[in-house]
Order: sequence, then structure tokens, then C-alpha cells
Amino acid sequence: MEYYVKSVVPIIESNYDKFTAVEKVVADFFIHNQKKMDFSIKNISELLFTSKSTLVRFAQKCGYHGYKEFIYQYEETFIERSEKITGNTRMVLNAYQELLNKAYSLVDEVQIAKITGYLNKAERVLVCGRGSSGLSAKEMEIRFMRIGVNVDSLSDSDMMRMSSVFQNKNSLVLGFSISGEREEVLYLLKESYNKGAKTVLFTSKSRAEFDEYCSEVVLLPSLKHLNHGNLISPQFPILVMLDIIYAYYVEQNKYIREGMHDSTLRALEEREKRNKKVIN
Repeated sequence: MEYYVKSVVPIIESNYDKFTAVEKVVADFFIHNQKKMDFSIKNISELLFTSKSTLVRFAQKCGYHGYKEFIYQYEETFIERSEKITGNTRMVLNAYQELLNKAYSLVDEVQIAKITGYLNKAERVLVCGRGSSGLSAKEMEIRFMRIGVNVDSLSDSDMMRMSSVFQNKNSLVLGFSISGEREEVLYLLKESYNKGAKTVLFTSKSRAEFDEYCSEVVLLPSLKHLNHGNLISPQFPILVMLDIIYAYYVEQNKYIREGMHDSTLRALEEREKRNKKVIN
């Protein structure tokens, strides 16, 4: 059996805000269910006291043609967890494993290739986020700067608004907002897109409005529906996706970028040596 398993659960979670109250009951059932059973439309409609048409609309909002296609994938990837979590260590590791499985289900390699292309063409890259997402933005700046990308990060609301004025068709703007509700991040993306920049939003929410001003929307695993999700750093879903993009980007010009990375390390080591000589 593969270590990672494709699952429809993160797809349900990313579309959760689109559902009606009745459809959210259906969503909650499929998100939290851990038992194999008769998943036929007749049985589930009776079990949840809902209509068959509701189940069909729910499946379509998740991106499937109908309930039959949805449930086929749900059954194919369904894993019954018989092992009970015991101990804090197992609890945390299992939570991380569940989150990695969700990331595996959501990652779109065609989309990653597009974003890598944007990075190659952009004269200037701006990445922004607030709170823990701001820390992820800084992490991206440090990592990608070391392999030759002209990148800056922003975590201040006023700076995000002011920076939107200076973006153009040669810019790439990446915004981190797991909730999809950070007004200043969305403002920067909107204004930058209107000025011709490529824009990428990293979020756990799938909303039609994002397509109006985002070149790409990268879906992240949601912590909201994760067992013991409060134990996981909110940066983790972003960092996982950044690692994937980083790997793609380096691979395209492997020797050049690895050389740049090694050069930056040598520069830092030389500074350390000089500091030691001054101390001695």
C-alpha cells in the first residue's frame, strides 16, 4: 500500500464555505466518517434524512459530475483507522501524517509548473502574509533569495497597501492567507493583478471570487477539520507547498541554482570566520 493515499476529504474541506446548511451536514458526515458501509445514494439519503438531489448537488459542488463519481473515489481511498491514538507523541505525529496526506491529495503538479514559470520570468517577486503566514513569507524570501530570486516579503498591513502601487507586468505577487479573509493580502493581490502582475494566493478556501484577481489559487490542507489540529503549526501547510515549489524551481536549473546556494553558504561562513578572528 502507498504511504500517501489520495482522498476526497480535503476537496470537501476546501469547498466547505460553498455548501448550504443541509449540504454541510452531508460534508461533515463524509469528513468525519471512519466506517465502511453502504454508501449508495439511497442508503446515505435515508441515513442523513436528506434528498438524493441534495447529494448530487453536494458532489457537483466538490467538482464531480455526480454522486456516483464522488462516491467511487471516496470508497477507493477510504481507510478505516483501527489503531487508537495513544500518547502525545503518537497524537502529534499522526496529525502531521494526516496533514501530509491531505497535501498529497490537493497538490496540482501542472499548477506548480505554472508558478515555477512565473518565478523564472518575474523581475521582482513579492510575497506577503500576516501573523504566522507572515513568518512563512519571510521564510520564502530567505530560501529563494539564496538561489538568485529577487524576492521581498511583507507582513505589515500598511506596507502591503503601499507596495500595491509599484507592481507591474514584470511582477509576481504571492499572498498567504489560510483563511482566505486577510483583507490586506487580498487587496495587494487585487491591485497587483489590475496592474498586470501575476498573482498567486495560497489558501485553504476555494472561492469563485479569487479567480477574478488571482492567476493561480493554491489550495492548502485545512487545519479546521483535522483531528488535534490545534497541535499543528499554522505555517506547516504553507511550508510544505513552498518546499514542493522550491524543489521544482531548483530542478529546472539545478547546477546554476545549487551553485548560488553554495555561494551564499560560503559568504555566511566567511563572515563567521571573520567574527571569530575579531573575538580572538
